[in-house]
Amino acid sequence: MNTRDQALLDRVTATFAEHYGHAPDLVVRAPGRVNLIGEHTDYNDGFVLPCAIGPANMVAISTGDDDTVEVVAADFDNARDTFSLQTPPERNLKQPWADYVRGMTLALQNAGHALSGAKMAIAGNLPQGAGLSSSAALAVAVGKAHLALNGIGIDNSRLAQIAQKAECDFVGTQCGIMDQLISAQGKAGHALLIDCRSLELTDAPLSDDVAIMIVHSGVTRGLVDGHYNARRRQCEAAAAAMGVSALRDADLDMLAAANLDAVTTARARHVITENQRTLDAANALAKGDLVTLGTLMAQSHKSMRDDFEITIPAMDDLVAILQYAIGHQGGARMTGGGFGGAAVAIMPRARVADVQAKIESAYKTPKGDAPLIMVERPGPGVSIL
Repeated sequence: MNTRDQALLDRVTATFAEHYGHAPDLVVRAPGRVNLIGEHTDYNDGFVLPCAIGPANMVAISTGDDDTVEVVAADFDNARDTFSLQTPPERNLKQPWADYVRGMTLALQNAGHALSGAKMAIAGNLPQGAGLSSSAALAVAVGKAHLALNGIGIDNSRLAQIAQKAECDFVGTQCGIMDQLISAQGKAGHALLIDCRSLELTDAPLSDDVAIMIVHSGVTRGLVDGHYNARRRQCEAAAAAMGVSALRDADLDMLAAANLDAVTTARARHVITENQRTLDAANALAKGDLVTLGTLMAQSHKSMRDDFEITIPAMDDLVAILQYAIGHQGGARMTGGGFGGAAVAIMPRARVADVQAKIESAYKTPKGDAPLIMVERPGPGVSIL
């Protein structure tokens, strides 16, 4: 176990022991993710190219005394939440983090899984609101912990589907399957090309001499409060107008013939072109072709900025600095749902120190701080420690 995971494990087990007076029965780790390319394509039945990363959420769990679930959150000043398994829980408007525990628990029950009361502690080292799927990692970890505690085994892709349902139906973010699926099915040393219709996974290996850099813009984004759900509605309207079940099935000729308004046309154009970019990027990554990959990432960012309108000026500035610092061997783009969060960059590992120095000298967050910079390798998906 690496030092980052060990520190997180120590923290979550110590929090558990402090509040419940004994050690947990087990601990589950679920990673965050970074999406290399393929933004807002997942809920359009399209393609995405994410990988799991090192930062994660962990859930320590033991059997409870009755049909009650008790939770303590180490990252929120040891805030606590309690709810019953006997009645469907309501949203916890005062503690948004608790909704992912409540929602995942309810989604498991609705999927037919009989759960026992539980005591939990949760902790993570994923930056909140960075677009690295801390929420999906939490839901996947909670689900795996509940199932393991009750001796229930299900396929990790099915676990991801239940976690997605929790976020859509309970939390209220109409997200696609990508975040939960990569947290559940991540593979060390590989990005995964995900067909979000069939859930087919295709390995896209990342050689050891290639690095992933994630740079937080310093703008925390919230998908429910932002425009994420509105973008989904626009995509659904475009698909309906073209007579297809999802934009996955549309092409640019169909879009031109649909006579949609300018905004809806732009939204659909992004998704249609992004799907092809994602397929091309997976092929380039597998070949180690960083020049082509960088070009595709630049096109993706431009499309998100101009057609989907989900970037912000600070993010555009950050991506431009990254692209200039990297040069032709690699590239950068915004990652995540938009309206803040982080940029992702790919480059030769030998370029990392120089690019990081350029970012630190040229970019400050809107508050004037140095940005958070993470250098990652693709890691494994959810596991019981």
